[in-house]
Amino acid sequence: MLQNNTPYTRGQLADLILEKLQEQKQSLKEMFQQQGRINSCYIDNLLPEDIAATIYDAFPSAEEMAIHKSMRENKRVAAQMDLYNPLLEEIVFAFQDDRIVKICEEITGIENMQPDEHLYAGGISLMAKGNFLNPHLDNSHDNERENYRVLNLLYYVTPDWKLENGGNLELWDKGVKGNPRTILSAFNRLALMITNKSSYHSVSKVVAEGKRCCVSNYYFSKVPAENQSYFHVTSFYGRPEESVKGVFLKLDRNLRNFIRKITGKRIVETKHIYKKDK
Repeated sequence: MLQNNTPYTRGQLADLILEKLQEQKQSLKEMFQQQGRINSCYIDNLLPEDIAATIYDAFPSAEEMAIHKSMRENKRVAAQMDLYNPLLEEIVFAFQDDRIVKICEEITGIENMQPDEHLYAGGISLMAKGNFLNPHLDNSHDNERENYRVLNLLYYVTPDWKLENGGNLELWDKGVKGNPRTILSAFNRLALMITNKSSYHSVSKVVAEGKRCCVSNYYFSKVPAENQSYFHVTSFYGRPEESVKGVFLKLDRNLRNFIRKITGKRIVETKHIYKKDK
């Protein structure tokens, strides 16, 4: 386990994040709550540039992270934060500060949110050339199916990342048959996205050299971010041009949904959990 020797603590980072969110709270609220699209917003220059660059430099190599590779996705992820540079754990958990959760409630209008100390599907991710994430809906609940997943927080830290590099967030406002709305994975940008039964999103294939690095958090709630209860596993879809792949992904999600609803268990138990020492 690494010693927690870092120039910035989660409290200090949360102070800076809070200040920036407070400055732009009204404009973020208006952006997030626009009608006719997946509720989302983003804010640039979240932290001082030198701190954001230091966070990027702290990322491990791809080989030090777990690989998720299938027809659904191809990316590197990590949730066991005590294996890496301590600064990465500090920035991940800065977004779990009570003050950050509270102001995100004010921005999004989603009430009674709670962060996830176990980082189920959160933590850090890295995408290099050839990596992608197909259109999908995130798992509706936490690992124990006790709380709804309601908000996704994505903080991008790769300097000089360009639109043409790929690796950008795509929001399918009209469903996966339409065209996505792209949010560039720009350096020092925080994106917020609602998570519900229609928040289809993806990450375009990376086509450039380099690595697109992201700090991820999910917030959960006892009630869904809409008016009715529902359940689904992480459900992947083919892109409009991927008709054959789309058939296989439909079979895949239907099978996994059926097994989870009947047995309450996964086909494969997730390893993407922060297992903390008791």
